[in-house]
Amino acid sequence: MTDLGLLHYFLGLEIKQSLDGIFASQRKYASDLLKRFNMLGCKIASIPMNVNEKLISNDGTGLTDARCFRSIVGGLNYLSHTRPDMVFFVSVVSRFMHNPTKHHFGAEKRILRYVVGTADFGIWYSNVSDFKLFGFTDSDWAGVISWSSKKQENVALSSFEAEYVVATTSACQAVWLKRLLADLFQE
Repeated sequence: MTDLGLLHYFLGLEIKQSLDGIFASQRKYASDLLKRFNMLGCKIASIPMNVNEKLISNDGTGLTDARCFRSIVGGLNYLSHTRPDMVFFVSVVSRFMHNPTKHHFGAEKRILRYVVGTADFGIWYSNVSDFKLFGFTDSDWAGVISWSSKKQENVALSSFEAEYVVATTSACQAVWLKRLLADLFQE
């Protein structure tokens, strides 16, 4: 066995270690992904998806190249390992891999345009002793972000009911996270 020193690069992840913590990013992978789909010199998008944009299956814009669409989704999915800011948007476009339209492809390209401007983003794991976990909820029951990727089991009949359902789900996940962190000695 050979000691190669500190980890710097592994499976597309770039790791920078310091006394304060560890920074993990995928800058080179993002650059390679953009280069592969000819998006390096494109106009930068400030947000990954248009505000209030709802993608639907049959939007009437015609079908696009499904193989290319799936390839981009796969690349974005791998890139999201160090990019939690993109996870929700990648999951939205990935719902249409079986029958992508030109509108879906446009939404996917917007995510790539967002990556152009944020290629240096990553995750900073800081070395802190006083760890606090904060939780946030969203009352948009149809688009709630969760630790699982599945369709919701019930439909709220009012926004008031949606608030309670989301609050309950969030509380359950907070309890689960608290127990998980306790198991990892991070209470």
